[in-house]
Amino acid sequence: MDKFIWIAFAGALGSLARYGVATYVQRNADTSFPWGVFAVNMLGSFAFGFIWAYSEDHGWVSEDMRTFALAGFLGAFTTFSTFAFDNAQLARSSNWQFFVMNIVLANAAGIALAFAGLRAGKAI
Repeated sequence: MDKFIWIAFAGALGSLARYGVATYVQRNADTSFPWGVFAVNMLGSFAFGFIWAYSEDHGWVSEDMRTFALAGFLGAFTTFSTFAFDNAQLARSSNWQFFVMNIVLANAAGIALAFAGLRAGKAI
């Protein structure tokens, strides 16, 4: 049971970090495109790949700590549900250019950054 409490605690930290980063980025963006959520998803994609690869290759952290970081913190930090909602809102407002742009950019860049994180984690 203690493991689940720690994962929930990590999730709370991740959601607070998501809110802070997304809010900061969006306030500094001069557009209705959801750059805050996009930035969080890209950062989370890279961090997930990096932590997985680095800890796997170097024994950096225990399996429990990796679960804490990946399932807890990054699981709450990344925002796919918010991503889906933002896309639904863009579609509802017929903002098709940003709708397509967000789907293509987030998926292509997220996958590329996950690979970059895996590569960076193995390189160190």
